[in-house]
Amino acid sequence: MGFVGSLLGIIGFAIGIPVGLLLGFFLFIYAEPADVEDPIVRPIDEFDTSSLLDILPEIPLWIDWLNRMISYMWPYLNKAISGIIRSTTEPMFSKYTDTFQIKSVEFKSLSLGTLPPTFHGIKVHETNENELVFEPAVRWAGNPNVTLVFQLLSLEITLQVRRIFRPYPNNDIQLVDIQIFAAPRVVLKPLVPTFPCFGSIVVSLMEKPHVDFGLNFLGGDIMAIPSLYQYIQDTIRRQVASLYLWPQTFEIQILAGSVGTMKKPVGILQVKVVRALNLLKMDLLGTSDPYVKLSLSGDRLPSKKTSIKMKNLNPEWNEDFKLTVKDPQCQVLQLHVYDWEKVGAHDKLGMQVVPLRLLSPHQTKGLTLNLVKNMNPNDPQNKKSRGKLEVELTFKPFREDNERFSGPLNRNGIKINTVGKASEDVPLHRAGLLLVLLQGAEDVEGKHHSNPYALVTFGGEQKKTKLIKKTRDPCWNEEFQFVLEQAPLKEKIHIEVMSKRTGFCLHRGESLGHVDINLDDVVYNGRINEKYNLINSRNGVIHVEIRWRVI
Repeated sequence: MGFVGSLLGIIGFAIGIPVGLLLGFFLFIYAEPADVEDPIVRPIDEFDTSSLLDILPEIPLWIDWLNRMISYMWPYLNKAISGIIRSTTEPMFSKYTDTFQIKSVEFKSLSLGTLPPTFHGIKVHETNENELVFEPAVRWAGNPNVTLVFQLLSLEITLQVRRIFRPYPNNDIQLVDIQIFAAPRVVLKPLVPTFPCFGSIVVSLMEKPHVDFGLNFLGGDIMAIPSLYQYIQDTIRRQVASLYLWPQTFEIQILAGSVGTMKKPVGILQVKVVRALNLLKMDLLGTSDPYVKLSLSGDRLPSKKTSIKMKNLNPEWNEDFKLTVKDPQCQVLQLHVYDWEKVGAHDKLGMQVVPLRLLSPHQTKGLTLNLVKNMNPNDPQNKKSRGKLEVELTFKPFREDNERFSGPLNRNGIKINTVGKASEDVPLHRAGLLLVLLQGAEDVEGKHHSNPYALVTFGGEQKKTKLIKKTRDPCWNEEFQFVLEQAPLKEKIHIEVMSKRTGFCLHRGESLGHVDINLDDVVYNGRINEKYNLINSRNGVIHVEIRWRVI
């Protein structure tokens, strides 16, 4: 009997467990508790402070404050944008006047209304360029009031853009209920240390915008015709895309080109210092030890120097120099002749300047310059003869190789690398300028101190950035120039980040990492802008931009 009872207990346990789980599942899924109430949905501005803090992680608050900010600023933005539209479209309208029998096209009224656009999201792109790139998703269902009047022969046609349809007895065409949804790409560049900290705004569309509206003519809605509606929609999308779809852009200049921005080199000035004649006698024995210093105005680079000709009042140098030109219309070549002294300051024998605007590109010009004490024409000491200086000047502007930057773009608007295809078109045996811009570094840390600076070594020359104290993320933003006789193919540039002690420290200096950059891509593509991992550094990264400009 005991055996039978145990057997029945086991069988009951084996059957009861699955049956109980099955009944519990159906009760949990299909049973509806009576004490559950529907959730209350309220606008966000009705929440108190404590309730709002509870749901903060679920709400992107920037959407609300951004749209509120646009709403407060919209009356002023409306006038500013309307002014830009007028100034942009007036030259376009003038092209059509006196043609196609159109006498005039002008805005009778232009206002974007009181309803601002709303932002539904913003995507920010991280790039290596000196710019800020973001793509907002914008929707605008406004109430504009725009009246455009056409004078066609003796007939006046009025195109009106309004929120709602209003009947007019004359020849009016009315656009009503306009809705626009677009995803533009906005680029603020270049970033400069002058308020508002960017030079221009560049806008383009990443995809064709969606535009919806009604078109009323003589009291009837033309857009109600299905085939015509689709045709007008496609035409508008194509026309807008042809003007502003990436890579087409619309640029608004904020700062003048000379404000806050660094001018880029446009050419090389080749200077040959030939000889000097009848220089002043500065030494006790009736001679001088002359040499010449030459530089360009507005250039922060060190001056070039000729060799010293000992005890010679009519020295001959025949030495060549190359200077980088950034503004040939404004810059001048400064020539200073000095008498070398072993002890003390060097005596000034004379000087002269040559405006670069007097030079024609690629034409060598020989000049014999009368030396003066200074550039003050009223100084009586300038009437004294100080000798002459003979020089030969040649200005060679850089070759604008637009093909190097043209080519297919990928879907993100980035140029596809065509290194192998470009090699046939690149002039490999021309002289040029190699520009190295060290923007900064990240996560560079020394064992004993972190006062980083960078050393750039190329072609036997070594150049150095400024030292920045006590930082792991230095920002140098310094540019160095190397004038070369031919393209630097199969050559590398060595960049090393160093740390130097400041104040009292037993450890003098140490290397924080280095990188060797192959210059082939720079020659073929004209420019690289990359971040490189530093060798012998745990996490160090350096940001380098290198450009190659051909004469």
